[in-house]
Amino acid sequence: MPYLSRIYLKDNHPQDFPFNLPFLSKGLDLRLKNNVTFFVGENGIGKSTLLEAIAENCDFNVAGGSRNHHYNFHKTESGLSEHLVLSWSTKTTQGFFMRAESFFNFATYIDEVAEEDRRVLEAYGGKSLHQQSHGEAFLSLFHNHFQKGIYILDEPESALSPQRQLSLLSIIHKLEKAGKAQFIISSHSPILMSYPNAEIYLLDDKIQRIPYKETEHYQLTRNFLEHPERYFKHLFEDI
Repeated sequence: MPYLSRIYLKDNHPQDFPFNLPFLSKGLDLRLKNNVTFFVGENGIGKSTLLEAIAENCDFNVAGGSRNHHYNFHKTESGLSEHLVLSWSTKTTQGFFMRAESFFNFATYIDEVAEEDRRVLEAYGGKSLHQQSHGEAFLSLFHNHFQKGIYILDEPESALSPQRQLSLLSIIHKLEKAGKAQFIISSHSPILMSYPNAEIYLLDDKIQRIPYKETEHYQLTRNFLEHPERYFKHLFEDI
């Protein structure tokens, strides 16, 4: 049973951005039944905007982090959170909002806090996130900081090799099967989306649940790997 069971939009919302995004224009009402949910769709469709609004309503730092991380970087809030309602099966204040695009800022903040108390780094593998590769830093966060709560991840695959994406799947499985964690993830990765029994929602002209093997990510990747020459023929005019 997921902590967060329903996400919906109030009726009396404005009509300008972000409420005029195609998938929001007819309203929003999602009922989450599994512990792992993916949002997929093209860049610019509004996946990050939606995740940010959910994170803000969880009282997480929208720059990235938990409710206990206090730092600022450029404001990106869209106003969606004020009109979004979260319904909980079991309310939790634990968790983390990870946004790949601003992870550098989060790592810098942790270093600044660690100047006062080096024990802070114990939650991130014992050393500065800046002293690790991008992929290592991501996995250090996942392995050491993710324990119990709701985890909102915005394109976590951006710094992860295929092998490390598999490691992330293992972490997700360990936590959610123990009933300790719920994950809401935006992703382009067919590896991550393959997580068993995950709910996948396509954000397009509307928001709709879609089977894994019907996602463009799966179909395009499979077709390309099986017949790359067909794609090269169109991509490279001199072939």
